[in-house]
Formats: sequence, structure tokens, C-alpha cells
Amino acid sequence: MPERSLDAEGGTGQRAADSFSGSAPGRRRSLRDEVVGRLVRTALDDQVAKSGRSALRVVDAGGGTGHLAVPIARMGHQVTVVDPSPDSLAALERRAAEAQVTERVQAVQGDAVSLRELLGEATTDLVLCHSVLEVVDDPQVAVHAMASVLRPGGALSLVAANRYAAVLAKVLSGHLDQARAALAAADDPVEAGRTPRRFTPEQLRGLAENAGLVVVDERGVRVFADLLPAGLADEPGATAALLDLESQASAHPKFRVLSAQLHLLARRQ
Repeated sequence: MPERSLDAEGGTGQRAADSFSGSAPGRRRSLRDEVVGRLVRTALDDQVAKSGRSALRVVDAGGGTGHLAVPIARMGHQVTVVDPSPDSLAALERRAAEAQVTERVQAVQGDAVSLRELLGEATTDLVLCHSVLEVVDDPQVAVHAMASVLRPGGALSLVAANRYAAVLAKVLSGHLDQARAALAAADDPVEAGRTPRRFTPEQLRGLAENAGLVVVDERGVRVFADLLPAGLADEPGATAALLDLESQASAHPKFRVLSAQLHLLARRQ
């Protein structure tokens, strides 16, 4: 089946283009976006430092309407969004035009497994694959394709749903039967045919290493953000305090197990 980001947006993309959090409905969504945005900014800064180039070539696989691509283009980078949905790509182009970054954003219809054919080998500094591996036909084939378009020293940023956290999420939402099923499957090494998939840290690391990449960083994403009581984010200073707490906890292996998603950064040697 063609992949789509689980967080892909519909509509016309009216969020502010100079921020990863923008003005998405609700503080909780903005907080989630900002957590991922910080990871992306760090990856971009690291690639700029390592490559010596101020403008990178970035690919967002399954990037939908450009909620990451347009802010990255605003930073001066060239961004190609590869997505199977023509409607999402049309919304991306509208968003890029509104942000006046059309010349730095390219929309390409396709999927992650076709990146080599679409873009060529060793053409890209950074590939983003966020909330896409959950729904591709074969995650390993997709990661191999993404690795193939990286230049030497280029990096792959993977964000995927955390299998262990699914148990806690089901309990907190009151779905105890589903929590029991998730608990029973938590250590199952095979999820063939299941979508959306969830991954363990070991599985995500294995996908990158099997594609010939070297893992350089692993973090949790949304360790606490999804547990925030309703209304707390509206208190003065609460959002900034939580983001700082997320940043500190994200690198801690014990807390990473609790995070809603896993982030892995791997580099081609």
C-alpha cells in the first residue's frame, strides 16, 4: 500500500510557515509539533556543521502538506517532499507560495521505496521519514531506499510509533482490553501485515544498521506531552517548562521506553 504519514494534514495548510508548531488547533498539537521541530532543527544544524554548506538538500519522505518542509525552506534549505497524494502535494505548493519559498520547495509524487529512481543516488544531505514506517509495505526496503539517496556523511531522521508506549496509552484512555492485547504483542518480533506498525528501539536501530547506516543518536519523542492534563498548557510558562523537561528526558534510555514515538538519527559513512 502507498505510504502516508500518520500525522499528514488535510486542508489548505494555513499554519504559520516560520514555525514547526505554528498555530495548529489546540495547545497539545502545537506542543507535539514543537517537540519534533526541535529534533529537526538540531539535525539540520548538525548537518550544516558537518557538510560546511549553509544550504542543504533535504528530502521529506511522506511529507504531506509540508508542515516540516516549509519551515525548513524558510531557513534557506532546498526541500523535496515525496508523497503519494496529489491533494497533499497541491496543499504543499499553496503553503509554500503563501510563505514565499516556492523556489526552495519541490513536490514529487511517489513513495519512499522509489526515492532512488526519483532523486538519484547520493544526492541528499538529510532525509526525514516521520510517522511513515508504520504504514509502508516493507520498512526495511523503505529504509534501504532512503539510505541510497544520502550523500556520504548524510543523515536519516526516523520517527516511528513506540510499541511499548502503546500499552500505557490504551490504559490511560480506558481501553483495557486493547491494553491487554498491546501488552501481549509488546515483545512479538513479527508484525507482518499489521498496519499501523509500532516499533521497539532495537527494531528501529536494526532497520538503520541493516541499510548500512551508523546510528548516532536515539531519543524519545513526546515522553510527557501526551500525558499533560487538559488546561495545564494554558498556565504561564507551562509549555516552555514542559519542552525543557522533554528535552532532558528524551535522551534518557529509561524514559525513552515511555515515549509515544521513537526518534533515531543515522548517518551514511
